[in-house]
Amino acid sequence: MRIGELARITGATTRALRYYEERGLLGPGRGENGYRDYGPEAVVRVRNIRRLLEAGLTSDDIRELGACLDRDLDHEPACRDAVERYERRLAAVERRIDALVDVHRSLREQLEQLRARR
Repeated sequence: MRIGELARITGATTRALRYYEERGLLGPGRGENGYRDYGPEAVVRVRNIRRLLEAGLTSDDIRELGACLDRDLDHEPACRDAVERYERRLAAVERRIDALVDVHRSLREQLEQLRARR
């Protein structure tokens, strides 16, 4: 199928599909005419990519999942690599939250001090 049809079926934009290709997440074949040619398995892969991006994983995280992307991640048993990747991303997000809480606390304290001096 061509890029427009894959976009229509998956709800992704053609621009997003080209980005996934650029990032090594999606690899279409090429027809004799040079146009991108996607097989039916690309539908599952694109849906997985979109789901994982929405969940907070980066394109680098997703690329490392490799063959897991070709499985229906919503309905098949969890892919071990996906679980590990989620755990690492969650830990990174929690570290960022902790750092932001520290910044928030510091800003609030500084603001209170500034207001007390007025």
